[in-house]
Amino acid sequence: MGKYSVFLYDNIGNTYERKNKYLLELALLDEKIKSEKDNVIKQKLKKERREVKRNKGNHSYIISLRDYEKKEKEFLNELKRSKKVYIKELKEDKTNRKLIGLKTRLFESEKKLTFYKEYIDLSYDAEFEYRKANLDSIHLPKIIEFFVEGQKELNIALNEKEELKNLDEKDFKNDFKKFKVSQKEIFKNEKLRIKKLRKEGLISKKAEENGIKELKKKYENALEIKKRESKKFANKEFIKTKKYELKKDLKTMTKVLEADISDFRRKTPVEIEKTIPYYSYLTILIPGLGQGLNKQYMKMFLFFIATLFIYLVAIPYALGYGNYQGQGIAGLINLAEGGLRIHKSIIFLIEGIVAVFLSIIAVVMLIISFIDAHKVEKNVIKGIRPSNWFETRMTISEDGFPYVVSLPALLIIVFIVLVPIMTTFLLSFTNMDPQHQSKFTWIGITNYKMIIMGEGLAGRVFWLILGWTVIWTLAATTLAILIGFVLALLVNNERIKGKKFFRTIYLLPWAVPAFITIMFFSIMLAPRGVLTEIINNIVGMKIEIKNDPTLTRIALILMQGWLGSSYIFILTTGVLQAIPGDLYEAADMDGATAWDKIRRITVPLVLFQTAPLLVTQYTFNFNNFSAIFLFNGGGPFDPIKYGNLAGSSDILISYIYKLTMDNQYQAIGAAITMFISLGLMLFTFIGFKNSKQFKEGRL
Repeated sequence: MGKYSVFLYDNIGNTYERKNKYLLELALLDEKIKSEKDNVIKQKLKKERREVKRNKGNHSYIISLRDYEKKEKEFLNELKRSKKVYIKELKEDKTNRKLIGLKTRLFESEKKLTFYKEYIDLSYDAEFEYRKANLDSIHLPKIIEFFVEGQKELNIALNEKEELKNLDEKDFKNDFKKFKVSQKEIFKNEKLRIKKLRKEGLISKKAEENGIKELKKKYENALEIKKRESKKFANKEFIKTKKYELKKDLKTMTKVLEADISDFRRKTPVEIEKTIPYYSYLTILIPGLGQGLNKQYMKMFLFFIATLFIYLVAIPYALGYGNYQGQGIAGLINLAEGGLRIHKSIIFLIEGIVAVFLSIIAVVMLIISFIDAHKVEKNVIKGIRPSNWFETRMTISEDGFPYVVSLPALLIIVFIVLVPIMTTFLLSFTNMDPQHQSKFTWIGITNYKMIIMGEGLAGRVFWLILGWTVIWTLAATTLAILIGFVLALLVNNERIKGKKFFRTIYLLPWAVPAFITIMFFSIMLAPRGVLTEIINNIVGMKIEIKNDPTLTRIALILMQGWLGSSYIFILTTGVLQAIPGDLYEAADMDGATAWDKIRRITVPLVLFQTAPLLVTQYTFNFNNFSAIFLFNGGGPFDPIKYGNLAGSSDILISYIYKLTMDNQYQAIGAAITMFISLGLMLFTFIGFKNSKQFKEGRL
């Protein structure tokens, strides 16, 4: 059995003396037992404590408390009956539904105020009910008065609206038209005056725009004021305003009352005999039940939805119920082995992964429910009163808002991103190939071993393609960065004229869809293409770029350098325009050369701003499938060197495509995908980590 504390606490750490004399007596004995070093005296105190607990029913405080609880039960039953009678009387008087609720609550609070006043020294619960009723009796009359007066004014306005239906406002309409024409004339004259001032150079263009805006606003305001001379319009606006006031202001006043009650609630402790939070442990498998035992019923309802999900969705699906073909988590293990001919291992694999994620979500829900129930229960033992729904809702809307907003995105990420990633990862440990499309099995790290050791057709080709992929990534991206940076420097030079023209030209590779440019170069560099013919005429010999591995690779690097330069150009241009001119002026005064200024000022500042984006350019080109595939389909092909799985210009991403889509080596393709994904993540992390923005905490 746990020990009792002499004092109670609220959620901000304030201490309170116990009103429950029985629990106070036990707490004092616990304190003495804890501090006592003499075993004989300690045993005597423990015996005294057991005696106090045994004679609990005869304790004077417990007798008084039970008498209070009996009277409270009788009072609440009587209050319930009298409340029904009062509500019936209000309905007979055709009282507004909202007003019935407010008046009934005031009626209740007045009765409670009288009853609980006598017991505020006996129990903190009684004190809380008394203080709550007192706050109701202070706030509710004002709220009711506001509502009654507002409703009365609204009813008068609604009756007036009926009377004004047949009112002919012909004179007002004629007068309004004349007024509108006169105001329009004033507006036009003032507008012409401002424009004249602008032409004479007395005001700026910005001042002209602001002046015209101000005139327009005055014109609209004048018309609005004039409209209010219409009885119909004024009545309509009054009704709209009064309805808004009754709705919003009533809500605000009620919220203030609830906030005051909540504030006092936090400062009023609660006393219970329990010393061990066993509710949360006993109800761990049923989210919501612990919250219900803690008397947080709205929380209970929300967590009960989690219970339905766990026992009606997650667990059945994990056991195979509701699967299309699979057997839940069991299907993830056996992969349809020994199943029917129509059963496919890939479906068993995917449904098994979905089952695992649903199970993880279910476990997370169980943990969250347990933590919440356990925390509340522990706090109640300390004396902290559980939050009501108003307080919980405020906490969710303030502290929990980021989590609530992020939850849908998290669920989408799980099923749109994580499930495919997990499928790829697990597929890499299977033998899914042309001979095992429908049924495949687990083979461990065989695929990874084949890749690393360079064994088999796919393994030998992998390292050749990896080498070219690295060369392609570094060369194409670096070339694009250099071209873009140099072009940005040239256009940013003050001596260059026609900057808009050059900027437009340099942006064309980015503006035109990349696949069009790639296809254009592919056609022009074909054996009988225009560019091929021009090159042949220049060098005086026949060159077929697309049939030569080295020339194809060079052409690809040059083409991607040109395609990628536009993005770097616009990125660098933006940074260059933001560099203060004072830096260059100071450098000139120090006798720096143009090269010194570029090396010491321009390059460091540009790299500081763009380094993270430049890193992403390398990762993009590493997986630039379209440039390779559209230009030459990965060719030219060399079966002796690459077999039938790849061409001389294939990079890893196009190689994976051919492995999986053309040749159906999904397992080895998945292994290569995981291999390069880890490599790219490592490269990206190192790139970001070494950038100045990362080091200075600005990334």
